[in-house]
Parts: sequence; structure tokens; C-alpha cells
Amino acid sequence: MRFLPPIFRIFSLWLMLLLGTPATGISLNVHDRQDTESLKDAASTAARGMLRYYHGNEPGQTPGTLEGTWWEAGAMFMTLVQYWRVSGDTSHNAITTQGLQWQAGEDHDYLPANSTAYLGNDDQMFWGLAAITCAETKYPDVDDGPSWLSLAQAVFNSQIQRWDMQECHGGLRWQIHSWLKGYDLKNTISNGGLFQVAARLARYTGDQKYADWATKIWEWMASSPLLDTKKWNVADTTSVTDNCQTNGNQQWTYNYGTLLSGAAYMYNLTDGDPKWLDAVNGLLDASLRIFFPPMYNNGTVLSEVACETIETCNRDQLCFKGLLSIWLAFTATLVPSTAERIIPRLQGSAEAAARQCSGGREGTDCGVRWYEDKWDGKNGLETQMSALSIFTANLMLQGNEDPVTSKTGGSSKSDPDAGTGDQSKNKQEAPRPVTTGDRAGAWIMTLVIAGAWIAIITWLLWES
Repeated sequence: MRFLPPIFRIFSLWLMLLLGTPATGISLNVHDRQDTESLKDAASTAARGMLRYYHGNEPGQTPGTLEGTWWEAGAMFMTLVQYWRVSGDTSHNAITTQGLQWQAGEDHDYLPANSTAYLGNDDQMFWGLAAITCAETKYPDVDDGPSWLSLAQAVFNSQIQRWDMQECHGGLRWQIHSWLKGYDLKNTISNGGLFQVAARLARYTGDQKYADWATKIWEWMASSPLLDTKKWNVADTTSVTDNCQTNGNQQWTYNYGTLLSGAAYMYNLTDGDPKWLDAVNGLLDASLRIFFPPMYNNGTVLSEVACETIETCNRDQLCFKGLLSIWLAFTATLVPSTAERIIPRLQGSAEAAARQCSGGREGTDCGVRWYEDKWDGKNGLETQMSALSIFTANLMLQGNEDPVTSKTGGSSKSDPDAGTGDQSKNKQEAPRPVTTGDRAGAWIMTLVIAGAWIAIITWLLWES
């Protein structure tokens, strides 16, 4: 990720003009449902720009990894799968399949040995979302590896084992391991992400177990400071240090998006249960009010308001609004009554992003602030991913295809026990009775060790 200081940004723009590089952005028409070519071209351009920063498929590199981040690769592949589904472009499928399979790890639960020590629940969850996206889009299963559906089931099964009833009466902690900073926190993206995984598994498989867990997670969040179902405020974190009585109330697009999308899946699964329609409408209205400020083209341009205007977004945060974009498209598809509110915002955001994608040598690098009409001098994998996401979201709306289920064309093989492993290996074996031979062996070892110490001390005294 390169963030240029103002003086270098000015110089780069001057150099771009000197070299004659166009700064008009990506050509785009989001309104003609009969002509999707400009949208496909825009998405293809953003995808190629994003993959300039991926080297996991190169000799000597580890498939499925990005420098300095693990979860973003899962989000990247998830976005590529959704892009493939709506564009028909298979040119990135080989590296996508390779990365998604490689990072599944030995136990096929997206806890690979080379990354597990520093992972959070939210990190693992994003790879689970990528896997269920594969199943819902009929992305081809592999012959020599786990199915996409089983990978999502493995993530679900391994995460519910970490459901923490000892602190705050439930919920997932942010971190998996106690030695990591943030272990004391229970956060929205971890719990909301598991809620979304459960809801999507419930809809895909028809298994009530997943629906029950989705409801359980939702109700715990609504009883905590993370989710206010009256004002529809979604906080970022709460802490076990005060028994989850307060929250860190920063407003992030992906927190709203993961809950909104999960509620949309539950609404669709339950044939329009008013509980879930109320949740969808409440979260959607809050999302549109907060993240589509009126000053940006009459409220039609998406912004990560907590950090964009003050230029403090870190690389994680630059991905968030792209995730919300696709989850808004899911919502419009699964809950048709929301489409009228969602479509104009996604169209306006795509047009704005296309204008912002006017940087770099080729004039197609995408910046951060879509509400600015020219490239803002920033680029990187994350900004390209967000642009790809908003273009893909519009393609999803034009295609208007529901995510498939096992009853509507989905063929990914199910394994309800995936990720549970051999539970006996986690149990301590009962100590066997001590025998006469054990006692004799222990006595001999004691004599040997004592003799060795006597010899060492005698030698040291002799040398002195």
C-alpha cells in the first residue's frame, strides 16, 4: 500500500500529465441492464489492478498469502469468486482455487499451521465466507481437496466451540488466543461474521441447526452493547473487563454490512419473517444514513466516514466499504422490497469510483475517496478491491440471480462434521497404574542423576 505525502502526490500528478496519461477514469454505464459490457470491463480492470499486489502464485511464494495480512486474501478471493459469477471471466480462477485450497490447512478449517498463532476469529471467518460464496455461486469444487461447503461448515463448527459463556453470557472473543492483544474484546465483526456464516449455511443446507445458531448469535448481540435494535446502532467492540457493559462505538461499514446481509439471508430463509424484515430495514436505513452522506452527490456515494475525510484509514479499513457494497447487493436480491433504496446508491457509488480510478501510469489506478472527481493519489490492493466490489455489486443487481442452495442447483458436497476433528485427541488420557517396574526404573534413574551431579561437583572442586 502506498500513501503518498502531499508533495509527492502533486509531483506524481504532474508527471502523469507530462507523460500524457489520461485522467478521465474508467468508462462506465450502470443504467443499461441490456448492456453490461462497460461494467464488466470496469470490474476486469479493477481486478487486474488488484492482482498486481498478489504474488502467492509465483515461484517460491506461499499460495493464498499477502504480505502483512492474512484475512485480506480471503476477502480478495471471495470478491474474485463473486466477480467470476457475474462476469463469466475465468482468467483468475486458477489462482483463486489454489489460494482457497492451500490456506484451508491440514484440518480443512482455515486455521493453517503457518498462521494460526496470530489469527483472530474474524480472520478465519472471512475465509469461511469465501468458501460459502463458492458454494452459493456454483464455483467448481476440486477433485483432490475439500468441498467449498465443507470448508464453510468447518469454520462454523470450529468457531461455535469457542462460544464463550464464562464472560458476558456468550459471544466470540475477537482473538482466538489469550496471548494476543484484543483477547479481552468481543467484537461485532467476529460475532456478526459468524451470524452471517450460520445464516448462509442455514439457507444453503436447510439444516435447522444453523438457523438456531444464527438466532442465538443475533439475540446475544442484541442483548449486548454491540447492537441496539431500537436505534439500530452497531458498535465495534465491547470488553469482558467490565462484563460487556460499554462499547467502542466507532462506526464501520462492514459491521453494519455483515449483520444486514445475515438478516437478509434469514428473512429469505424464513419466507419473510417480520422479525428479520424489521432487522433488515433498521440496519439498511442506518447504513444509508451514516455511510452515504448527503453532501456526496445527494447521498449516493459510499464513504468510510470514520477515516476517509481525515485520511487515517489503515489498509484493513480501506476494504470495508467494498464488503458493504456486495452485501448491499445480496440484500437487494434476497429482500426485494429494499432494492429501490439500494440500487441508486450502488449505481452512484460505482460511477464515482470509476471517476476516481484515474491514477497511475495507465490512468486506471483507484483511490480511496470516491466522492472526489479525480484520483486522490492513493493506490494499493485494498483500494482496487473496493472498486472491484462496487462494480461487481452492480453486476449482481443487473443479473438479479439469487445465491443458490442445495435445492436450487448447488452441488457442493456437505460435511456437517467438518472441522470437529478427532475429539479424542483433545482429551487427557487417564493415568495408568504405577507398576513395580516403574518404581524400579525411577529408582535407577534417580541413582544415575545423583551420581552424575556428584561427579560434576567433584570435578569442579578438583579443578579449583
